[in-house]
Amino acid sequence: MNISSKIALLALAAALATGAVNAQEKVLREGQVTQQALIDALAPAAAPDGAASGADGVRTRSWKAGVRPAAAAAAGAAGAAAQPGRASILVTFVTNSADLTGDAKRALDVLAGAMKSERLAAVRFTIEGHADPRGSEELNLKLSQARAESVRGYLMGSHGLAGERVNAVGKGSSALMNPSQPASPENRRVTIVAQPS
Repeated sequence: MNISSKIALLALAAALATGAVNAQEKVLREGQVTQQALIDALAPAAAPDGAASGADGVRTRSWKAGVRPAAAAAAGAAGAAAQPGRASILVTFVTNSADLTGDAKRALDVLAGAMKSERLAAVRFTIEGHADPRGSEELNLKLSQARAESVRGYLMGSHGLAGERVNAVGKGSSALMNPSQPASPENRRVTIVAQPS
């Protein structure tokens, strides 16, 4: 089996494993990352009936495009169980390393501001590192873990976030966002997940 056949097979397996939820989730590219978008995406849902509270505390039934559609859809379908907040950011690294680029650091500066906001001050987070399937499974898992740790280290070292608020987990290539194009940049992303209290 050649490499392109292996990638196609991995893409099909990932598509079946991740289902339609990932297809609805948007990746914020470094220029699209704003504090308000991140706060809205990561703030815990206030109401079990799928309604959310806006920044002014007013309950609404709408959601902002690109903020948390997958979680909003799942909450509406489930009815009772609130989904944890999620935000996927395309954080770039030096090729085949966990070294953050300057653009990535600027995006993480915005993320740190959101994490320190009043609405998120008491929330704990998991930083999920993701990789595309071009390397071995073992290599992708190690690289995604190192990248998640790099993001965690930057948030703690440069912005003073407490270590107990931020956990890092490498997901390897197990959750492709764009399984039809395995080498697509959104498959190499960092997802920030608010932990339920």
